[in-house]
Amino acid sequence: MNNKIEKILNSDYIISFGSFLAQDNEEVKEAIIQTIAKKNAEFIYMHPIDNIDLKVYYSQLIKYEVGSEEGIASLLLETFATSPSSQIQAYLEDLDIGYISAESSAGEEEFEEAKEKSEEKSSKSLVVGRDITTHERVENIVKILAAIKKYTDLEVICLDEKTQKAVDSCEDENLEEVEELDSYNGTVVYTIFDEENCQKLVGSQSFARIAKIQNKDEVYLNFNGQKVKKEFIINEDLYGTVALCPIETDNISFLAENYRYKQVRIEKA
Repeated sequence: MNNKIEKILNSDYIISFGSFLAQDNEEVKEAIIQTIAKKNAEFIYMHPIDNIDLKVYYSQLIKYEVGSEEGIASLLLETFATSPSSQIQAYLEDLDIGYISAESSAGEEEFEEAKEKSEEKSSKSLVVGRDITTHERVENIVKILAAIKKYTDLEVICLDEKTQKAVDSCEDENLEEVEELDSYNGTVVYTIFDEENCQKLVGSQSFARIAKIQNKDEVYLNFNGQKVKKEFIINEDLYGTVALCPIETDNISFLAENYRYKQVRIEKA
C-alpha cells in the first residue's frame, strides 16, 4: 500500500472510481487531500453515493447508477484512450455509448469535462476501489482496466491487491461487450467496514420515505431468505436512495458476500 500512497502523492490528477473513500480507506483519502493541497491536483470523484467528507476537495462528481461499473469503466477507456491496438479500437467503435450513458446516468459530457481537466496535468492516476473487486463482471472490468493502463496516461491503482495483480498481469484484449446493466430499484444498501457502528443502518430522508421507516426504528434487512436486524439512523448529510450498512470485517452474513450493494426488503422489527 505504501507504493500506492506514494503514487497518489505524486499525482496532480486523480480519478476515484468504485470506492466510498471516506469510509473505505482513510490513508488513501488523506493522501488525495494532501496532493490537492500541495500540487493543486484535480480530483474527480466517481461513485453512486455522494460523499459529504469529500465535497470540498473534488472538482467534479460523476454520480453513476449502482451496478453500472462495467459501463463506466468502458466510458473511461473510450474517453482517455490514445493509439489503442486494432482490437481495442474495434471494441470502442462497437460500444453503444448512448445506451451506457443513459443506463448509468453518467453523461458523455461529464467524461469530456473530466478529460479537459486532465489536459494540463502531467501525472494522472485512476484509483479503483472494492466495488469493482466484488462486481459480478469483475473479470471483464479487469480487462478494461488493463487496457486503460496500457492505452491511456492514467496510472491504474487498485486498492485491492488481488485486483491490482490481475490488472497488471492481464494481456487479454478480447474485451466483452458491456452486458445489459442491472437496475437496482427500491431499497438498496451499501456495505462499509465500521466496527463501531455495525448495528446501524444509515440513510437519507429519501431512503426513509421509500422504506416507510423513521429515525431510530429497529428494522430487518431481508435478502434471499436471510435477514439481519439493524437500527435505522437518518443522516442529513446523505442524499439519494442508497443507505450505508456498516459491518464488521469478520462478518459472515449475506452483507459481506459478493457485490457490495444489495437490493433488500426492509420491514420494521
